Amino acid sequence: MLRSIGFQKRSRIARHAIRSFSSTSHRYTTHHHQKHEEHTDSKDDPHKSEFGRSEKASKAAQVNLKARLRKDPGTVGGFSGFGEIWRLLKIARPEAKWLGVAFCFLLVSSAISMSIPFSIGKILDVATQTDSGKLFGLPMNQFYIALGGVLCIGAMANYGRIILLRVVGERIVTRLRTQLYKRTYTQDAEFFDANRVGDLISRLSSDTIIVGKSITQNISDGLRALVSGAAGLVMMLYTSATLTGVMSLMIPPIGIGAFFYGRTIRNISRKIQKSIGDATKVAEERLGNVRTSQAFAGEAQEVGRYNKQVRKIFKLGVKEALVSATFFSTTGLAGNVTILAILVFGSQQVKNGTISIGELTSFLMYTAYAGSSLFGLSSFYSELMKGVGAASRLFELQDREPSHSLTKGKKVKSAKGTITFEDVVFSYPTRPAVTIFDGLNFSIPAGSNVSIVGPSGGGKSTISSLLLRFYSPSTGKVLINGQDLEEVNVKSLRRKIGVVSQEPVLFSGTIAENISYGKPRATRTEIIQAARRANCQFIGDFPDGLETYVGPRGTQLSGGQRQRIAIARAIIKEPDIIILDEATSALDAESETLVNEALAKLMAGATTTISIAHRLSTIKRSEWIIVLGTDGKVAEEGTYAELTSREGAFSKLMESQLGGAPLEYPRREMEITEREADEAERIREEQEREEEEEAEGEEGGVEESDDEKEENVRVAIEKEVEEGKR
Repeated sequence: MLRSIGFQKRSRIARHAIRSFSSTSHRYTTHHHQKHEEHTDSKDDPHKSEFGRSEKASKAAQVNLKARLRKDPGTVGGFSGFGEIWRLLKIARPEAKWLGVAFCFLLVSSAISMSIPFSIGKILDVATQTDSGKLFGLPMNQFYIALGGVLCIGAMANYGRIILLRVVGERIVTRLRTQLYKRTYTQDAEFFDANRVGDLISRLSSDTIIVGKSITQNISDGLRALVSGAAGLVMMLYTSATLTGVMSLMIPPIGIGAFFYGRTIRNISRKIQKSIGDATKVAEERLGNVRTSQAFAGEAQEVGRYNKQVRKIFKLGVKEALVSATFFSTTGLAGNVTILAILVFGSQQVKNGTISIGELTSFLMYTAYAGSSLFGLSSFYSELMKGVGAASRLFELQDREPSHSLTKGKKVKSAKGTITFEDVVFSYPTRPAVTIFDGLNFSIPAGSNVSIVGPSGGGKSTISSLLLRFYSPSTGKVLINGQDLEEVNVKSLRRKIGVVSQEPVLFSGTIAENISYGKPRATRTEIIQAARRANCQFIGDFPDGLETYVGPRGTQLSGGQRQRIAIARAIIKEPDIIILDEATSALDAESETLVNEALAKLMAGATTTISIAHRLSTIKRSEWIIVLGTDGKVAEEGTYAELTSREGAFSKLMESQLGGAPLEYPRREMEITEREADEAERIREEQEREEEEEAEGEEGGVEESDDEKEENVRVAIEKEVEEGKR
């Protein structure tokens, strides 16, 4: 709680700084000397230093989140949900034939069910007569046998209806989930920068479950209620138009109430799904780093963080229960009053001889059928609106088009050629105000071994992202063998590039499955050869060898073992270009030497190797070194001998890494690091979340009361004081 209080203060300071510097930032650009003096003075004043940090973060706060999915898509009221209903029906179009068969079964079963009250009325009329007459030309015993046979036919038709509609519904949900997962996987890097994985998982899991329930369980019961209600109304008119008029007085208020109830339920459902998404994000992110939390004894803090999200869901669920209880209790009372009115008027008509006892009984049964059908339609509508609330989130994901297609463009048959960065200017789409490259120019000859070095946050890894077309340059070109990457087929390009990242990512599965991920149709021999070339002899120490399960994200292996498997995964592709993002950082000296020997054999061919390097041993082995500066340009380039022979950016960088004087680069005007940018974006997200919670609190939502907040703060402060005394 104290941590939360501190963050709220820091968030208010950040918001004040963002507003202040958004309105006055041009003065800092015009008066550079004045800004330099203020920056110098801030070193002596910690408060000014913190304020200056907010100034730097002001650019990062200018985030571009157009790729972020809305938390509450769709409008609140009106008939906005019918668009989603129509789209759900269009998804069911391939199942039209089986839906037609199911509808025929529905008509048969409903017709038989609706004949029961009529038959009972006739039986009562016959029973009140003195003579044992016939019914529909049949003796009563034969009529009972025939009626039993008809009921069996109705049961079989009802069975067929349920089976067909449920199977069709499951097919629809399966198709929807497959389409959504495919659509998610084809999104660009900007999309994943703007959206958290937990929210996407929530849309693919809990939202699809709700939509599936709405389609599979709800559509069958809804159609049955509609047909039964219509048939019951017709039979009521046939039996007594007067009593039907009395009963119809109940329909308008229930219909109006059902409309507003459905709209309210839809809105609450959207909020619940959004809160479930937030809880899923917290669980996914925190459980993914559970060892770090445990190392800092943060279990209670993380449980409290998740409990806060669960409490929001609980309060929204209570609100939904209150709305549902109010609606169904009110409509139930209206139905009972209607039955009482029908008995009053019906008994008078029986006395007057207008209708018989059997007809009144049939009418009452039809009224019960119609009432249950009306309640069934109300329940159907409310469940449908819940499905619409979830479907709007799914369709928003489905409708999102990536900035560039993975399959359009010229296919890359070979990536063997000169790599050229030509006047490249680049900013990350989510932080357009932060310029990473500003006129970057360099060339890498085909088959060469090049290292890219520079200060932390200088954009070294961004070069690999541009080569892989995760992002596109703001201006300028990235070319391979003279071909602009903006014009090529992205999938075919990535098949020609092998990547080994600094933090290797393995998938849950066996070692063989992870190595063959680079070449799904690889033979067993190819997998073994790639593993040996990457110095994966440790596989022989496992009882199951290549079939050893690596655990989620490879947690059953050491860091060095994971890295060598990642290298084998890149080698098995036999790529034209290999990008090594400090690929040997987790290896010991002996393993690093063996792996580098294997990579050297691969480099001896026509493979172009780009090493994003920090280790001096890696840099020394490179044929050419490109040094990035803090101004978004190449500071210098050359061989290791050439760069160390002159006092330049490379020499200063090496001195800082070898324990010499700290490296001091001239900072660009208003430049910020990626860490500061991420911090500013996190503050901005927390600010949006706080504002949203405040808005929900004003609506009588899930915000804690002032008394609860005050009590929680008091308890937290007392706990801190007691711990301080100890």
